[in-house]
Amino acid sequence: MRLVTLVLLALLGLVHYELWSSKGGVHNVRTLRAQLNTQLETNAQARQVNERMATEVADLRDGLEMVEERARGELGMLKADEILVQLNPMRH
Repeated sequence: MRLVTLVLLALLGLVHYELWSSKGGVHNVRTLRAQLNTQLETNAQARQVNERMATEVADLRDGLEMVEERARGELGMLKADEILVQLNPMRH
């Protein structure tokens, strides 16, 4: 009976050793979770920067299109390779 108890205690000690110090142990899991949280925060910050930049690009693109439209409509400006054709409706 004493031998069985010693073997079971030894096995219990081995299991605890593996639990706390092995590659899949508690310490390693905590370290990996901390790294994951850090990476998630970094990704969130990068996502915000990307969204801001995409908004700026869209604003610039729309702004240039608006400037071009006004230059064409109000000032009659053309691009270098364009030809202006004006059609007058026929009156009866």
